Amino acid sequence: MSPAPRRIPARPRQAFTAVTAVASVAMLAACSGGQQGASAADAPAGEPVTGGELVYLEYQPHTNLYPPQAGFYPNGGLVNNITDRLTYQNPETLEIEPWIATDWKVNADATEYTFNLRDGVTFSDGTPLDAEAVAKNFDTYGLGDSELGLTVSEAINNYAGSEVVDEDTVTFRFDAPAPGFLQATSTINSGLVSEATLDRSLEEFGAGSSTEIVGSGPFVVAEEEIGTRIRLEVREDYDWAPPSLEHQGRAYLDAIEIVVTPEDSVRIGSLTSGQADYVRYVQAYDEEQVTAAGINLYAPQTRGVNNGLALRPTNPLLSDVRVRQALLHGVDAQEVVDTVYTKNYLVATSQLSSSALGYKDQSEGLEYDPELSEQLLDEAGWVPGADGIREKDGERLSLDVYASNAQPLSKPNLELVSQQLARIGVELNVKTADSATITEASRDPLGSPLYHSMVGRADHDVIKSQFHSENRDVLVSEDKNLDALLEAVASEPDPAKRDAASGAVQDYLTEQALYIPIFEEPQVYGAAPHVQGVGFESVGRPAFYDTWLNR
Repeated sequence: MSPAPRRIPARPRQAFTAVTAVASVAMLAACSGGQQGASAADAPAGEPVTGGELVYLEYQPHTNLYPPQAGFYPNGGLVNNITDRLTYQNPETLEIEPWIATDWKVNADATEYTFNLRDGVTFSDGTPLDAEAVAKNFDTYGLGDSELGLTVSEAINNYAGSEVVDEDTVTFRFDAPAPGFLQATSTINSGLVSEATLDRSLEEFGAGSSTEIVGSGPFVVAEEEIGTRIRLEVREDYDWAPPSLEHQGRAYLDAIEIVVTPEDSVRIGSLTSGQADYVRYVQAYDEEQVTAAGINLYAPQTRGVNNGLALRPTNPLLSDVRVRQALLHGVDAQEVVDTVYTKNYLVATSQLSSSALGYKDQSEGLEYDPELSEQLLDEAGWVPGADGIREKDGERLSLDVYASNAQPLSKPNLELVSQQLARIGVELNVKTADSATITEASRDPLGSPLYHSMVGRADHDVIKSQFHSENRDVLVSEDKNLDALLEAVASEPDPAKRDAASGAVQDYLTEQALYIPIFEEPQVYGAAPHVQGVGFESVGRPAFYDTWLNR
């Protein structure tokens, strides 16, 4: 018999402290009907068990459930579990497999895609997931809706429109080749929601409205306390998982209680003491403690643009390519990884992860060489001042960077980079602020000449998402040469030529010293041994469909 639903007493957002987090998690564990200790984990896994509730601790609150905004990991973790996609990207092979679409056809130049849909799929409000609904989803994601504030998905390029052929067939057309579209249909950015949900404004997709977002996935958002807690409950009638999965029918878990727990010590203490089942964001310095407690660590790769620093060339101090090259060769990524991180964080050898599609090794051009850095700065006219920081025409070579709240251990990472750059006469001031301040400041290359970020996606187009002036535009530039190279990646239907186009972008970024890649970013999770069937989509968001509890 399943345990009674658990509830957390309502509490003001401002009052969500380490103490209340501990109390909330402890109460959830007490109500779960069994001790979450090592003795349960010692039993053999056996056959999956249906029922039970998972206590999952999330580092940050989600902000919005509009699928094109699911790149933020707390958003994506929810969208991945309440929506289905047209296609399924196998996280092991990265092959695209059927899901809501049973099969598809693509024309020779990748400007037309036709999908046939499976029968009997419904959204959680009972409305059909048919060709009309699929067409409306992609018309919204591909074209946006300015009146509702719904943005175009960065995963979709060159979109022209849709045609509903019949009830279970839909065709999409593009103004130019769109070879990344098939993979785009498998991403959380293309999560399928009901037609009525797509009539909501962007604000109405935000936190506080989560229970009203209707998808067709294995779970629904049943309860929400803004910024502190989300409860997902199973759809009993769910029966359209990707056909390649052994498990079919409803998810094993009855529910997932997601508690926002930003304090590392509380999150890890709750996990190791048995008060929580599963956590996201195990910091590198906590990994040893977690494994010593018998907890399983999972570190799926994000397979996209590596964690690194964008150098904004429109900032006058960085307009000279020799200065940017000096910074690039003045950063010792190996020392950063060895000092701040663990073996789960691989040193970057390109702007793209070595497991990313289109990766090209840039190791030679990224080599740590402080002597070369000093030579380049000398040639550029920057001479050491009295305190060792270089000067030119009365101006110090002093740059600012914000520690990113979204990047793992960003502040100690950047503080070490600052020490390295000081050795070559460059001052790097590491600043901290709340996320809203950082977001606003990061669009100004004068105030933010360097920007710490990454992006995950298992497709060639990820590099365009990060660097194109009409996408994330982390360089905040109008580099038409770079935009043209990126557009070639997004528009080349021939796979070998697409690899070459991606390589050309990486070559250009290295030659122009526009990005300092540091490490290949994983998402690191900890799960108690009794948590079985742990899985992730292709870039590391949790998938709870196969998860079950062996108590």
